[in-house]
Amino acid sequence: MNRPNKFLARTLLASVALLSGAAAAAGDITPFTAEYQANYMGMQGNGRMTLASTGGNKWRYSLDIGGSMAALNQTTVFESNGGQLRPLSNSDTSAVLIKRKQKNATYDWAKGEARWTGDVKPERAGPVKLQSGDLDAMLINLAISRDAAAGKPLRYRMVDDGRVKQLNYQVSGKETISVGGKSQEATRITRTDGDKQEVLWLVDDLPVPARILRRKDGKDEMDLRLKSLR
Repeated sequence: MNRPNKFLARTLLASVALLSGAAAAAGDITPFTAEYQANYMGMQGNGRMTLASTGGNKWRYSLDIGGSMAALNQTTVFESNGGQLRPLSNSDTSAVLIKRKQKNATYDWAKGEARWTGDVKPERAGPVKLQSGDLDAMLINLAISRDAAAGKPLRYRMVDDGRVKQLNYQVSGKETISVGGKSQEATRITRTDGDKQEVLWLVDDLPVPARILRRKDGKDEMDLRLKSLR
């Protein structure tokens, strides 16, 4: 689960994941539960993405993927101030048979630093200096569609997994896809990093990505397809 774990953490993931006008402003964030069909390296499973209020301007955003041999959970707690999404903490847990890994992050905005504990390498424990506008991987999922719908540049500074990385996405056209058995027009968003590619399909008025795909060396590694939303 190391590879899908990183994928979701960066897209969703991520990732994923993902991704509409739901985060256009603090008052526009709306709770949801989305069900996905998941495929990783030929292994089938189910995914669930949820966004729930924890009171005030704080929110809990989670992704769970489960199958017969593996399970993954990623959760971010964040706050929304004036439309800006700011991570406060996140957890990343994966389990394959009897092998289990867990990482936790704390974003201390008063000190301006992020730190990681759990199953992390010493060089990835931090601290990492925070800047205004920084997002973790999960929150990029919410920011992309907000910004795509507004026609803004899809460029983000991600602070996650003990490091800083600049992520730049591009709109690559329109495409008709199936969502819950119905045809929908989607905006295709892509990002290429060497031999890796991320592709997101965004459908108007959906607070989650309709599909999230990760490819490496031209081959599909992870594919999440939306089945239902409530």
